[in-house]
Amino acid sequence: MATAARKNRKPSRKTLHRRKVTTLKEVWALMRENAERQKETERIFKERDERSEREYERERRERIEQYEQEKKEKKEKEEQYERERRERIEQYEQEKKEKKEKEEQYERERRERIEQYEQEKKEKKEKEEQYEREKRERDEKFEREKRESAEKFEREKKESAEKFEREKKESAEKFEREKRESDEKFRREKNVADKELMEIKRIVRRNSKQMGELHQRFGQLAEHLVAPGIAKRFNELGYHFNAMLPKGQKIFDEKTGKIRTEIDLILENGKTIMAVEVKTRPVIQDVEHHIKRLEILRDHRRTIINDQRKVQGAIAGAVFEDDVKKAVREAGMYVIEQSGDTMKIDMPDGFIPREW
Repeated sequence: MATAARKNRKPSRKTLHRRKVTTLKEVWALMRENAERQKETERIFKERDERSEREYERERRERIEQYEQEKKEKKEKEEQYERERRERIEQYEQEKKEKKEKEEQYERERRERIEQYEQEKKEKKEKEEQYEREKRERDEKFEREKRESAEKFEREKKESAEKFEREKKESAEKFEREKRESDEKFRREKNVADKELMEIKRIVRRNSKQMGELHQRFGQLAEHLVAPGIAKRFNELGYHFNAMLPKGQKIFDEKTGKIRTEIDLILENGKTIMAVEVKTRPVIQDVEHHIKRLEILRDHRRTIINDQRKVQGAIAGAVFEDDVKKAVREAGMYVIEQSGDTMKIDMPDGFIPREW
């Protein structure tokens, strides 16, 4: 291209003078050649200018189109941003509204919970006051009945002792009198003196029997305090006893006919026999004695009537010492303790009753 440009370049006057021109025709030919070369040069410059203008125009249109495209995209982005902004504003307003509703709902629920708590607190307080009143009433009733029972027992005991002492004194006086008479009339009234001596022995046995019955009535009084509620307490533990011997059971020896043992209270169902020993103030020796009673009861039932039901034990008392409670539980028996005007089963967690 550089060589072609040099060929098409218009020769300068200095170049023309350097050439050797011999004729006018050559001059005209040279001038035409120069004119054509100039014309060609102008054409080339014109084409170059036109091409530059077209390229410039095309680039300008492309920039304009690009600008319009960018402007359009920017407008679309602005519109999208505006839509998103409005949506965010609407969403924010909606969330704000929902948050306000939730806060109002939470406030309502909080007030309701507070009111419910206050109501439950009030009801609990009323129940506690009612329980305290009932507990005081039960304690007062128990103390009153206990005091009345003790007074009655002491009165009967005193009356019996006075009667016994009076009869004993009378018997002694009578005996001394009759003895003196018998000494004076020994041979004559020996048979009469023997009869009177037998009468004195009968009176002493009668007085001893009365004292025993008095102690027995006190034991029955304690059993009557235990029996009404004890079946209900055991049924709450799942025993469902359907039979009760409130007067207990005496077991006699088959050979001698003597009493082997006596059980204060017996509860029964189809699977279990519960033998209860009732004491005012149980001691550790009572635990050992009751274990022997349970063994005798088990052997008697299985040997005599082929009763294969399992035997369990319990000791009931008005006053329990801690070491006695521990001994009863370690032996696998229930502790039944006085509670107000009824009885309760004091059973710690993990307690498993023993079966005989």
